[in-house]
Amino acid sequence: MIKIKLKDGTIKEFENKVSAYEIAQDISEGLGRMACAAELNGEIVDLRKVVEADSNLNILTFDSEGGKHAYWHTSTHIMAQAVKRLFPEAKLAIGPAIENGFYYDFDLDRTLVPEDLEKIESEMKKIIKEKLSVTREELPRDEAMSKMEELGEDYKVELIRDLPEDAVISFYSQGEFTDLCAGPHLMNTGSVKSFKLLSIAGAYWRGNENNKMLQRIYGIAFPKKSMLDEYLDRLEEAKRRDHRKLGKELDLFSIQEEGPGFPFFHPKGMILRNILENFWREEHIKSNYEEIKTPIILDVELWKRSGHWDNYRENMYFTQIDDREFAVKPMNCPGGMLMYKRKMHSYRDLPIRMAELGLVHRHELSGALHGLMRVRNFTQDDAHLYMTREQVKDQIIEIIDLTDKIYKVFGFSYKVELSTKPENAIGDDKDWEVATEALRDTLEEKGIAYRVNEGDGAFYGPKIDFHLEDCIGRTWQCGTIQLDFQMPERFDLTYVGADGEKHRPVMVHRTVLGSIERFIGILIEHYAGAFPLWLSPEQVRILPIAPAHHEYAYELEKLLKENNIRVEVDARDEKIGYRIREAQLQKTPYMLVVGQKEAESGTVSLRSRKEADLGTVSKEEFLDMILMEIKEKRN
Repeated sequence: MIKIKLKDGTIKEFENKVSAYEIAQDISEGLGRMACAAELNGEIVDLRKVVEADSNLNILTFDSEGGKHAYWHTSTHIMAQAVKRLFPEAKLAIGPAIENGFYYDFDLDRTLVPEDLEKIESEMKKIIKEKLSVTREELPRDEAMSKMEELGEDYKVELIRDLPEDAVISFYSQGEFTDLCAGPHLMNTGSVKSFKLLSIAGAYWRGNENNKMLQRIYGIAFPKKSMLDEYLDRLEEAKRRDHRKLGKELDLFSIQEEGPGFPFFHPKGMILRNILENFWREEHIKSNYEEIKTPIILDVELWKRSGHWDNYRENMYFTQIDDREFAVKPMNCPGGMLMYKRKMHSYRDLPIRMAELGLVHRHELSGALHGLMRVRNFTQDDAHLYMTREQVKDQIIEIIDLTDKIYKVFGFSYKVELSTKPENAIGDDKDWEVATEALRDTLEEKGIAYRVNEGDGAFYGPKIDFHLEDCIGRTWQCGTIQLDFQMPERFDLTYVGADGEKHRPVMVHRTVLGSIERFIGILIEHYAGAFPLWLSPEQVRILPIAPAHHEYAYELEKLLKENNIRVEVDARDEKIGYRIREAQLQKTPYMLVVGQKEAESGTVSLRSRKEADLGTVSKEEFLDMILMEIKEKRN
């Protein structure tokens, strides 16, 4: 008998070997219909996977990450098959499932246009209707290469050539279509129900700008049409909130042709930025951080010592000064460590918390640049903490609490990820284990749910990442806590312990906002440009009805400015309705309409961006109201 332990602890027994799909059907017909993949002893596998020994099994539906992956992976193969039917000369590159949907890269002599997507969708519907069985086969490397050479798939041949000689390589086939693929996939093409091809983009083969530019088609698919409709509605809402569009309309920032990837902040954008940075400073002062500033350009030898030269050089900019080679900093940590080394420290000084709004530069491919979200220079709200090993847990808890406090001010919820040792890691395995367990233990002690992201740590240490969720359900990776035993060793950082001997401190790298520029982009989209009063570049606009009321309007402006309210008077010779609409388009939180009655009584006719006409209030009452709203940082 084969014993199968299910996720809920139930034990199922089978006389003979059995596939994951058969087990799903045995549990219930409904589950068999909804099943997309399975998790067998911790590994995501096809439903066609045969279980031959006692095992732990979890059936994955579309509601799970693994289920979505299989669903979208099958969808991208259906799309590739449709493209090959319509354009037989097309060569296949790669076609993965991604966080939201899937894409496939093609090498085609002709340029695809939006009208082609409709033709491809039509052919995909035929393939789905055919309910083609999806089958898997495994071949040795040489046979796999021969198979792809016969099919004329040059990119697949290159991928196989880069695999180890003893690699066993899997293929998936459906009808006349075969693709090199690790899987998993659905049982047949008919399992995909509702889909939409979304866009066409250019993509360099293997992400290398020296390689050929391919054509990438993005798509999405769901088991129900209602889910697809909801997703497309969210996409439309995202377009409405696009920070690049709103940044231009609200005159916040721009990217000029003379500086691709290097943002320009306009006066209103600088107001927003300064408010954000001042808030950051206030919270860090309360949490006993010292603020520092380190140079943008430092000697290359520093970056060799830190490991950035070996592990990050392709993302860096370099220059020569007086026959010495320098690097423009891509990260703030080496400079921060030089600040620590400027004097001797005692164990009584620890923990030391040094924060820096540090401008960094990183080389990004031009095709990856995206408004403020992906730029080539940005300001990290960095901090580097130095502590004893005994202080690690308490310091990480304090960082988590500070991060949580700051995110709540903006109304963000978030998810947490623990990222472990990557392939290019430096340092001793034992240190990595200790560091990873320290982060894991802290999360569990705090009762914070988290997922493990294997192999995605920094090259010098494991990390906790915070993924913010905005008001339309998108997630953004912002804050990070990186525990580092390696850099203190490389930079010979020490402190004098209670025993009078020198000891090595533990270092924590952390950000809360991540990149100031990117966080501003996230805020623009989260609020759709309608910032809460405390953040809004313009908080109040005064609208005098006629020239006779200008004097009172400017008296009000003076009163508000004396109380640090950001206010403008719109005294243009335009109709009042037009000027109100203009203020609404600029998403100004409050509008004060003033005429003869208001001037005589010392009142204002109050309009709110959220609630329209709020009636007449005294100027003192209005001032008290907005000062309290600003103080409480209401959303």
